[in-house]
Parts: sequence; C-alpha cells; structure tokens
Amino acid sequence: MPHYKVAIVGAGPAGYFAAQALQNLQTEELQFTIDMIERLPTPWGLVRSGVAPDHPKIKTVAKVFEKVATAGNFRLFGGVELGTDISIEQLKEMYDAVVIATGSALGKKLGIAGEDLPGSISAAEFVPWYNAHPDFADFSVDLSCSTAVVIGAGNVAMDVARMLALEPSELDPTDTADHAIAALKASAIREVVISARRGPEHAAFTSPELRELPKLEHTNVLMAKSDIEAAIERAGSEIEKDTKSNLDAMLLISEKEATNHDRTMKFQFLATPIEIKGSGKVEEVVFQKTGSDEKFSIKCGLVITAIGYEAASIPGVPYERGKVVNNEGRVSENLYVVGWAKRGPSGVIGTNKSDAADVMKLLVEDLKEAKNNGDISDILPADKFVSQANWEAINAAEIAAGEPLGKPRRKAVTREELLSLGGI
Repeated sequence: MPHYKVAIVGAGPAGYFAAQALQNLQTEELQFTIDMIERLPTPWGLVRSGVAPDHPKIKTVAKVFEKVATAGNFRLFGGVELGTDISIEQLKEMYDAVVIATGSALGKKLGIAGEDLPGSISAAEFVPWYNAHPDFADFSVDLSCSTAVVIGAGNVAMDVARMLALEPSELDPTDTADHAIAALKASAIREVVISARRGPEHAAFTSPELRELPKLEHTNVLMAKSDIEAAIERAGSEIEKDTKSNLDAMLLISEKEATNHDRTMKFQFLATPIEIKGSGKVEEVVFQKTGSDEKFSIKCGLVITAIGYEAASIPGVPYERGKVVNNEGRVSENLYVVGWAKRGPSGVIGTNKSDAADVMKLLVEDLKEAKNNGDISDILPADKFVSQANWEAINAAEIAAGEPLGKPRRKAVTREELLSLGGI
C-alpha cells in the first residue's frame, strides 16, 4: 500500500484544513503521514493571534484543528523556521509533497508622506500585540492621545477600532494579552475614526460584524445616514446580496440615536489619506474627498492602517505581489500552496477549507512513487522543536491559568515562557 509523507509549512487554518483534506482522501490503498512545521512555538495561526478576543465563537474552529492533530498520522514541529533550521530544498527532497500554508503576515503600506512617523502603525502590528504574539512581546503602542484614526474598510479595521473604543473592562473575560488590557485601561483614546477610501457600498465589512456594533454597551457607533442613503442609491436595484445585507446593517446603525457614552466609533467614507503630519510624531492625517479636490484633516495621535496583508517570502519559494507564484495551488515539482499565501488575504477562516481541499486533490493526482528519504527528526535535535505533546501542555497550562480569572485562557507571551510551559 502506498504511504506518502507530506510536509505542511504553517500551522494556521489553511495548514490544518490541508491536513484534514489529506486525511479525508485516505483509503486502504492510499495513506499519508503529515508533518506540520510552524515557526512559532504555538499553532493555530490567526485563530490564536488574529481573531478579535471579544469574538470567541470564531475560535471554536480550533476543535477541528485538535481533531486533525490527534488522528494518528499527524506530527507537529513548532518553533522551526524555514530557511534557518531547515530549507525548502531539504523538505522537497525528504517529502513526497510540501505544502506552503504560511498566510500573509505583513501589513501593506499606504505609500504616503509621514507614514513612518512614531504613532503610525499597521494592523499587522497592533492585532498580534493585543493577541499575545511572541514576535510583539516588546512592541508598545502609544495610547496617550484622545483621537485615533483607523484606515481601512474591512473586518480587520473594524476589529482594531472596536478594541480601541471598547470600555476596556469588557476585555477582562477574554484572552486578550495582559499587557494589552493594562495599556487599554490606561488609554486616553475616546474617539476612533474608521476611514474608508470608497463608499459604504464597496466596504469589505461583513454584515454579522456590522450587526454586532449597536450592541456595544459603552460606545457610540456613528454613521452619517446621508452617506448610507447615497450608497443605497448608487448601488441601484441590481445590488448583490452581501452588499444589500451590509447596507441594511449600516442603515440601522445610522438611525440609532447617539447616547451619552464618552467613547465613540465614527465611520467616514469617500476619504483618501494623502499625508500624515506631525513634528516628531503623528499629529494629524490629511484627507482628500474621493472624486474631488476638497481636503480636510483630523487631529490625532495614533494612525493604524488596515488596508491588507502580504505574504512574507521564504527562501526557495517564488513570490510576486505578496503571494506565492502558483497555478491553482501548484508551485513547482512536489511543491504546493494554500490559503492566503496562495490567493492573498481574502475570505473568512472557512474559505480556506474548500481552497485547501481543491489543492490537496491536485496533490494526490500528482503523486508518484513514495520516496522514503529519511525523517525530519533526523535533522532537527529533539529539544529543538515543539511537539504536539508539548503544545498540549502549553494549551492546558494557559487554560488552567485563565480559569480562576473567568477567561478562556491566560496566554503566555514570550517564547521562553511558552517553551517552559511546554516542558522544553
């Protein structure tokens, strides 16, 4: 019976869905051993370090990942960096197929003057900071200003704005990083402006996220009714279902009476940022009304851009425009790509499931005679990587630490602390 070894690089949703697809494709005549290689000491990718802490339901997909990991033909190699600890060439030589599932972790730039001033950061820095990502253990965010501007029109922009505008005590029962909760409780920010270049009909928010906004107990959420009505008119009668659902949700927000909350989340549309100004730090953002010469500015001390992500390059893997160069998931001989690294940052977590399943079917079609060329554990020292057992120890310790605090878990942040919890 053919027995093939597949390496999956990246332990986020796309990687686990690829592993699940391979497990589902197994028959008595076709068997797989799956090794998942992850740079961080912890798996789960954006489910652990990207999803907003106040949206715990989204994180329940981790149960799927746990089922995949305990199926018997799966091994985790965490804390292993491609290009440093092992090369893509070594993996291709050793495995019958290699799957890149590293996602998109780099924030796109606006490309405007002043973008590099202190106080101007990317959502790709802010989100992992409040989610206890080890790479951002020493990152700091200046929250001493009264107004913050978030540039973007997708769910990430909304998550960022909501985290800044929430009454911080609402985060106490979440798995938000301790350092982030402390910083947000000391924050002086009371107004958060979400700015979109295009109109509401083009926003990439999802309607479930929008419908949650009016439920915020300590925050005013403001949209100009005239903006939404104009967008409805522009969208016309042939409006797409998702767009209509979005605009309906926005209209409800715009019609809600403002309260006397001292925290405000305000949406502005049709405004293109053209410059960030400040003497030594961010002091204002200059905008141009989209489609006109009219300019205006907003005084602020923090700007967070949430305009998309790009994949970080891996030595030996071709990249173009922030994605791995591929043909329907095929990259080169026995090399494949899935998820955001394949198609760019689009869709929700579940989108990766069908995407991975399609690519894994191609992988199976391409399989040749099994290689049997050694094992990755022959290259990596036993104390070098985080195994599934090590990760389960970390996971159990975090959950136990969170329980007396009423949290789903209390995350460890630094690599040293994580490895210690894992018994390494």
